[in-house]
Amino acid sequence: MSIKKKYSKPFGDLNSLKTIFFDNNDGMLEMADGMADVLLMQPRRTKCKICGEKLDAPLYKSHRIGYIECKSCGHLNSECEDTDDFASKVYVEDDYSKNYSAADRESYIRRRDMIYIPKAEYLRDCLKNEGLTADDTEILDIGAGCGYFVSAVRQLGMKAVGIDVSDSEVSYGNAMMEEPALKCIGLTDSIDHIAKTDANVISAIGVLEHLVHLDENIEAIRNNKGIRYVFASVPMFSFSSCFEVAFPDGYNRHTGGTHTHLFSNESIEKMAARMGFEIAYEWRFGSDINDLYRFLMVSIRKNNNEEFARYFSDRFIPLMDDLQNILDRSEFSSELHFILKRVK
Repeated sequence: MSIKKKYSKPFGDLNSLKTIFFDNNDGMLEMADGMADVLLMQPRRTKCKICGEKLDAPLYKSHRIGYIECKSCGHLNSECEDTDDFASKVYVEDDYSKNYSAADRESYIRRRDMIYIPKAEYLRDCLKNEGLTADDTEILDIGAGCGYFVSAVRQLGMKAVGIDVSDSEVSYGNAMMEEPALKCIGLTDSIDHIAKTDANVISAIGVLEHLVHLDENIEAIRNNKGIRYVFASVPMFSFSSCFEVAFPDGYNRHTGGTHTHLFSNESIEKMAARMGFEIAYEWRFGSDINDLYRFLMVSIRKNNNEEFARYFSDRFIPLMDDLQNILDRSEFSSELHFILKRVK
């Protein structure tokens, strides 16, 4: 079947939600460096996270970590394994959620409506094209975090529940929702929940790159024939990765921190095939230009050129949507939303 493709999305007020990346670059970089310390203590990665092929030497090094491009599927693998120990430290012990949680329900709803309602509408519209109504749709959202996506799809009339390993995020999300829909689980419990769910859609928004036991989760999806669709967004090997190499003093939100590997177009195809699915829909809208803008602004300000920062900003911001659209259409941008459809 032909893949239905959509490109780009206006940045809008995105920067207003990411001010910490600009205003606290050094603090965020320190946080990422701490996670890098943990990752560098893990065993060396010898095979590709997606296809299992043997890995060669790193293609490049960024923020002390080497990154290896798989010769078979193009997946970008860090030189060190993500392990249960790594996940426990960065997701549970260190409470990574504190960097992203909204302060109150008003800001929770604002973030949900700005970022997650468009994702929910995209899923709804694609499923409608497949002949499914909201009443036909039941979603299990894995790695649900504070439940923004669960809240968004429920707002559109779809049934959804979410699971996550962070008790603080689950508690916060349930408190923000009109009706609690999140459950805290252990680090490996998503496999059992996927295997037993009656949901016909699995959603994983910014999650697959964080799953230590990705193989087992893929197998659970493959074996549960009731799951007909998978909706996911993943970070991609992209221009943002290149910008992070060029600006070592900038916070590496994309290739660093908890991102121990990045997807490629080919590695997503291979992952889908392993599940018994195929790619049915793609929506490419990255943040590469936003990252470049952030790195430039941080560097300009570090050189005590605040007035020039405003001068540059006034001229660059109006161009960002058009520039990002070019990068999205090159299919080498930082994020991909996709819907997989079962074929086996």
